[in-house]
This record gives sequence, C-alpha cells and structure tokens, in this order.
Amino acid sequence: MRLFRCLATLAAVVLTISAARAADRPNVVFILADDLGINDLGCYGRAEHATPRIDDLAARGARFTSAYSGLSICSASRAALMTGKSPSRLHLTTFLPGRPDARSQMLLHPEIVQNLPSSEVTLAERFKALGYATAITGKWHLGNAPGSKPTDQGFDEAFLPPGASRPSADEGGKSEYAITKKAIDFIDRHKDEPFFLYVAHFTPHIVLAAKPELIEKNRDAFHPTYAAMMETLDDVVGMVLDAIDRNGLTENTIVVFTSDNGGLHVLEGGAVPTHATPFRAGKGYLYEGGLRVPLIVAWPGRVPAAVIDDPTINEDFTPTLMELCGGPAPVEPGLEGVSIARLLQGGAPPSPRSFAFHFPHYTNQGSRPAGSLREGDWKLIENYEDGRLELYDLAADPGERHDLAAEQPKRAGEMRAILDLWRTTSDVQFNAPNPDFDPAMAKPIYRDFDASAVRPLATAAETAELMRPWRDLMNAAVAKPKPKPAERP
Repeated sequence: MRLFRCLATLAAVVLTISAARAADRPNVVFILADDLGINDLGCYGRAEHATPRIDDLAARGARFTSAYSGLSICSASRAALMTGKSPSRLHLTTFLPGRPDARSQMLLHPEIVQNLPSSEVTLAERFKALGYATAITGKWHLGNAPGSKPTDQGFDEAFLPPGASRPSADEGGKSEYAITKKAIDFIDRHKDEPFFLYVAHFTPHIVLAAKPELIEKNRDAFHPTYAAMMETLDDVVGMVLDAIDRNGLTENTIVVFTSDNGGLHVLEGGAVPTHATPFRAGKGYLYEGGLRVPLIVAWPGRVPAAVIDDPTINEDFTPTLMELCGGPAPVEPGLEGVSIARLLQGGAPPSPRSFAFHFPHYTNQGSRPAGSLREGDWKLIENYEDGRLELYDLAADPGERHDLAAEQPKRAGEMRAILDLWRTTSDVQFNAPNPDFDPAMAKPIYRDFDASAVRPLATAAETAELMRPWRDLMNAAVAKPKPKPAERP
C-alpha cells in the first residue's frame, strides 16, 4: 500500500510538472490565405491594397522576402505545410481531385493520392503530443476519406464552411467572418491552455466576391473586387489579433501569416485577379510568381522585427514550430524541412541548401509539367515535355526574363543532375506519353501564347481582354465532350 501511494504521488508530481510545462508553451495561430500573391499586401509594396493590420504585424515581426510554398498549387502545398514533406514524396502534386487529361497534353498526368494519407503525421498531431488543444477553421482541401479528415489528423475541432458566401453587412464573399468567429471562439475557450489554431481562409481564391461598398471604395485598383477582398482579409486578421490581445495572450502567442501559393495572374473564373510584378507568372507555375509567398512570423519579445531575405519553404514549419514550442525538432525519414527557429530569433540561418520542386501536371493556368531547382541565386527549370532547360540568375534577374541556359550549359547541366538525384531519392511520379495527343490542339494554347510571360496592363479588365482568346481555347481543350443524343427507335 505504501509503495502504491508513493507511485501515485510520483505520478501526480509528473503530471503537475508536465501541465506546468505545457502551460508555459506558446500558443500558435497559423493564418493561411488562399492564392495570395507575393506582392498583394501593403507591407510587400502593393500601395493600392489597404492592409494596415497585416502590415503592422509584419512591422512587429519577421517578414520574409524569399519564402516558398511547397508547390505552386493548393492541395500540394497544404500537404507539405502539414507534414514537412515535399508533395512529390507524398505523391500529392496538384489540387484535389486533379485536372482530367486532355488531348492538348503531350504527357499524361500521374495518378496522385486523393487524400493526405492517414499514415502521415501532421502538425496538429505533433502539437497534440505536446499537450496542445488543436482546431482548424476554414479550408482543409486534403481529402475527406476516413482517416484523412482534419479530426482524423490531429485536430480536436474542425469548422469547414463553404468557400463562397453572400456578401452582406456581417459577411464577406468567402466566409471570412464565419471562419474568424469560430477561431475567436476557440481562442476564448482555450485561453488557459496551449493551443494550435489553423485559420485557413478561402480568400482570395476565385470566384472573387466582396462587399459592394468595399468594391466601390477600391474602384481605382488593378482589380477593385480583389482589392476589396484584401481589406476584408485584413479586417478578419485584425479581429483574431484583437482576440489574442484581449485574452492577454499576445506575449505568449506565435502568429504566422502566409499563403498556400502565388497569386492567380491569368484569366480564370471570369477574372485576372492580380499580378506578381516584378516576378514572373503566378499560381500553377514554377516561376517565382507561382512559388514565392508572403510570410510573416510574429512573437513579441522572442522574434525581433526584421526583413529576412534568406530563403525558406513551408516544409520548414514542422521542425521550426516544434522547436519554438519546446518539443524536439523531428528528424524522421522523408522530412525535408529544416528548423529556422534560430534565424527567427535573430540568429544564423540554416546551412546553405537547395530547394527542389517537381510538378508533373498541366494546370488550368496554362503551365506544363516541369521541375525546378533553386541553388543560391541560381534557378533552373526543366520542361518535361522536351527536356528543355531554363537558367536564371535571380539576383540580377528576379523576373526570370533572361534565360542563360545556352550561355552557361555547364551550370545548367550540373543543376539538372542535382534535381534528378533529388527526384530519384524522393521516389517521384513521372509522366507517360499521351497516346491521344493532338499537336494541333496544343499549339495555340502552349506555343503560340505563353501565359507565363504575360505582363499586366493598367487594369485587370484590360488584361482579361488580352487573355480571353487563349482562355477560350484552354477551356475548350479540357471540356468534356457532350454526349450524343439517343437515336429514336
């Protein structure tokens, strides 16, 4: 009996210590925008977009200028963010459920997984292991099969509203306020324990929609509705920050704000939403406009105000957040992210490394299967249809307008070898030839018009007219043939 009491007392002490350690750990509020471009915020130079709350967050924390998404498309990048693994290793390399094959494609898409595999360990599961309460409010987009829903993947709570809503006095066009109210309710209920809150907005993904009065207010912007959506996004981010402050949690809360991929720069869904100037292209492309995203990390007293040019990628969130929150930075097979905790806290960056991307898909934005590697200031793109290489010096040419592959074949070849070795060790999926390929259908879409090279005109409306003939051809190429009417007997 005495031994039992001693063991019980010891267990109680261990639980008390563990609870105290958990209580001392910082909260994490991770805010993710959907298709927000690298220069869509005021703090990134877009003066026409009013984003004062996000700009203030950036001024108080670390703002990254070379942050990369895991891939330039939504589900793939979100999978990388959640797992710390590259989308190619996960075999989830495009949006779910994926784009159907078409006769305009020289190559067939590989068959991707349709859900984030239940065997993968998510950020939410790692936080739960540290004693955190966890919740997602907003967009998941990683599958809904048993074992792959948010509540199967470490989230205690999941609020997954529709991605579109009717703008009104109380709501925006993308369920922004519904998402935010649920987030605030979670903060209020868990203010006395550590929590991980993933606020995943649908903003500013097409179809664009916002309050009419905000659209009118921004009538002189490149795209008035898009600019209005920026104001709404800024407002709801401010509401979350106010809830953190009201609960006395500001000093003990890490706030991360970023986007899943670059902004949409082509005509799609009836709009040309934005542009990535000075960078090239946008969502769906391996050029910088598709891969670079805004990234802000704020933690008062622990992350000093800074503008950080060192590159990072969203696979880095897993080891970084684990280290910042008192858990060990995981070292597991397949994890490709590295911790940038010391860099965030004013220390040295990680050792120099390469950033590799594998995107074996045709996209709605007009891109074709390709791979890419950034090494230092050099950027290589390999086009999978014909093996053609492009080489850019990002320091001298951030807009990737001057291809140096022919001038520096040795460097291009060496970088391709590094990319090829990474693809081999990552067990990536490759394309197969398309037996139904129609070159005549591909020519006007991919060869006569290069959607990646389009530079914006003065307004989105003017740019849309420039791209409309190409968009019509693209839509026709992927349209399902109408069934023939049944013959009468």
